[in-house]
Amino acid sequence: MIVLERCRLRPWRTADAETIAVHMNDRGVWRNLRNRVPHPYTLGDARTFLAEHVGVEPPLGLAIEIDGAAVGALGARRGSDVYWRTMELGFWLGRTYWGRGVMSEAVPAFADWVFDTYPDVCRLHAEVMSWNLASARVLEKAGFVREGTLRAAVTKEGRTIDKWWFGLVREDRIEA
Repeated sequence: MIVLERCRLRPWRTADAETIAVHMNDRGVWRNLRNRVPHPYTLGDARTFLAEHVGVEPPLGLAIEIDGAAVGALGARRGSDVYWRTMELGFWLGRTYWGRGVMSEAVPAFADWVFDTYPDVCRLHAEVMSWNLASARVLEKAGFVREGTLRAAVTKEGRTIDKWWFGLVREDRIEA
């Protein structure tokens, strides 16, 4: 568990299903995630997610806990083939907690945790839809560098938009 000023980062628990379902069933949260996340998001969806994450060691993601409830998530997915030393970072936070500095505190702590937990990982990357300025700012504040724009790369809610690509190299994080 990682205790921060605004939140705690901890492994997932089966009891997190209800709060996950409430926060993930928000269109404002969903619109910034990939379509593999269903909308509407049900209690069954939350239970399926937790069945794949509770008890996994080492975990590939952590819950963001505020006032005893899981209100968001940080995850890392390992690349394959020549990208096996890279992990993709993803995150979301319930709308109730937006604008409070939670993710600006959680993302750099999680990046450090990933590099400590997975010593063979040399790089994290994150992808952000161009309409999601808040997430782009969170990544920049955490030391990620905007490495490029993939034009017309994402179609969500009937709109085709650009995607921004951010990267953080282990050595850059250690020096920060």
